[in-house]
Amino acid sequence: MTKGTASLGKMGRKSVHIRCRRCGQRAYNKQKAYCASCGFGRTKRLRNFSWAKRH
Repeated sequence: MTKGTASLGKMGRKSVHIRCRRCGQRAYNKQKAYCASCGFGRTKRLRNFSWAKRH
């Protein structure tokens, strides 16, 4: 019985997010094909919220 904690050590090898074409952040999800930072791939508008400060 080796499944469990030992298997979790193998999860950090693949990159989930790559650099976004629109905002340049490393937040574009390759599998879901959208950017978590600016919303590219999901919406034409730039993703922003009143509770979040953008620099």
